[in-house]
Amino acid sequence: MQERRSGSRYAISLPIRLKWKDENGKEVAEEGLTENVGPNGALVYLPRLLPTVGSKVNLTVTENADDLVEVTAQVIRLERNVSHPQVALQLTDSIRVWKKKVWEVAGEAVAAERPDNFDEW
Repeated sequence: MQERRSGSRYAISLPIRLKWKDENGKEVAEEGLTENVGPNGALVYLPRLLPTVGSKVNLTVTENADDLVEVTAQVIRLERNVSHPQVALQLTDSIRVWKKKVWEVAGEAVAAERPDNFDEW
């Protein structure tokens, strides 16, 4: 299988809100956390409800209440693990804003992390 990612993914937990319409046309909103972010998408954890594969969703990164990042994405894959359900998302718009305000900031945050100091036994 050929790798289709176009850039690094950063393991970072950012609060998000996902909105979509269910099969009956009713709007659903779920809050969760990113598992990782890439330049064109994200893997997010949603604790209760999952959208269907192929559906369009509105993704809002709510980390900074004064500067919300809102994008549209498509669901490309689901992980239906009962204890940790996840949704893989591919952005369909606002990719430049995402890269600047989420992906690049995530890369800087991950690079600034210092490893845990473990005492030697």
